Amino acid sequence: MDGKTLAEHTVEYGMNNGADYVEARFIDSINENYFSRNGEFLSIQKKPTKGLGIRVLMDGCLGFGSVDSLEKEQVEERVQSISKMAQLSERKEPIEFSEEKSVKKNWSVPTKIPFKDISKKEKQEFVKKLDDDIKKCGSKKFSIRNKIKNRILFFHTNSSKKYIVTSEDSKVHSDESFISIFCVMNAETKNDKEQRMFGLGGSSGWEWLKEGNVRDVILRESKKLVRSAEEAKKVNFRKPLDVIVGPEVSGIMAHENVGHPSESDRIMGREKAQAGGSFYRELLGIKENNDAKKIDLDDTGVDIGSEVVSVVDDPTLKGSPGFYLYDEECVEARARYLIKDGQLNDLLLNREFASCFGTSSNGAARSAGFSREPIPRMSNTFFEPKDQSKEELVEDVKKGVLIESFTEWNIDDRRYHSKYVGLESYLIENGRITNKMIKRPALEMTTPALLESIDAVSNDYEYRMNFCGKSDPMQPVSVSTGGPYLRMRNVRIE
Repeated sequence: MDGKTLAEHTVEYGMNNGADYVEARFIDSINENYFSRNGEFLSIQKKPTKGLGIRVLMDGCLGFGSVDSLEKEQVEERVQSISKMAQLSERKEPIEFSEEKSVKKNWSVPTKIPFKDISKKEKQEFVKKLDDDIKKCGSKKFSIRNKIKNRILFFHTNSSKKYIVTSEDSKVHSDESFISIFCVMNAETKNDKEQRMFGLGGSSGWEWLKEGNVRDVILRESKKLVRSAEEAKKVNFRKPLDVIVGPEVSGIMAHENVGHPSESDRIMGREKAQAGGSFYRELLGIKENNDAKKIDLDDTGVDIGSEVVSVVDDPTLKGSPGFYLYDEECVEARARYLIKDGQLNDLLLNREFASCFGTSSNGAARSAGFSREPIPRMSNTFFEPKDQSKEELVEDVKKGVLIESFTEWNIDDRRYHSKYVGLESYLIENGRITNKMIKRPALEMTTPALLESIDAVSNDYEYRMNFCGKSDPMQPVSVSTGGPYLRMRNVRIE
């Protein structure tokens, strides 16, 4: 029995055994990973996987399980064990799913060159050549005297075919393709050392490497790392000043300070012992879980930032790291305004937690594979660009700091207290970015203070790729953490 037929049989079998709802996700994927350190490959892996993820809702209790043996009898046994798991559960409040229209759709990631058409040797050569080019950032060829002595590259491709079917007659088939590279580099100069971690990625085929100018971007960032180690000087700013942060920094702020606290499972407490809670619970006035149904997510009335602040999570951006058109519960994806004009506006909702808030899902259910359950996740989370250029943001700063990239960040479990430490950073004087590099300027602020300090947002947008981890067992999914430039007024730099 093929995977598609088996998924449909799983749903039928589960409903015949007394379930109120059954969902089956068949995934057939190929992961390739190339891991190198200083030009030597530590690991090369090509891993095909096939399996079926199954959820059963029965008498207000939800059971989840998976099976990687695609035999009818074993799948039926697994459905029985998942159903029994649900029946034996004890809950104070029954789980309900929001009502959603049934859909039958096919969607795919546009690709020009499939990964299967590129040999293992070509993939190795790409990683090897890139490492060699990064190493040469210390030679006269790139006009920089010092070297990046330690380099870790993680190159990843994934091709997957996915078929999701539910007992509500939804059927969604997708053909997905993803490629990324993650870099960890240490620059050592006569003056100092610095470390840089960053990623690039997209929903695409092999053509992404050329179309995204991946080699040039990585080499540009490598040179900036060396320059930061060589030239940056510590400056003690005694008074608050203006700060402009670049796309890399604004992206991680959108992700950590806004995206994570907007996850409805965090707000309702399900993630509290795993990835943490959310300070939004208090902002929204939720004392008991039943209070969530009283909240109008279209008009919360909760101010959390200045009027120029709007933060969007949009999975429909083609080519982006977090791209998808239908989520793992067969709900159509759409852009979600987590903050709109300075007010809390929407949350990241799957069907279970949409029901808790008395509304519909907005297509935020994602999983890291067939053996992981769909939970509320981010996709591409960013501050919405406005109408000024980066130059215009700078022109109106008498004295300040431009932070283009970060070397360190941390945030508490409730996503309230946060700290961001800059890497490539410059002094701004009289509306001009100077050549004076500032060593590790640190912004330490609460989320509301950070969002309220923003008075201008630039009109450009730049992708940054990341993997976001959550849940237990861990679920890493691809997201983007880029965005525009932000100007923050009268903030302290440590």
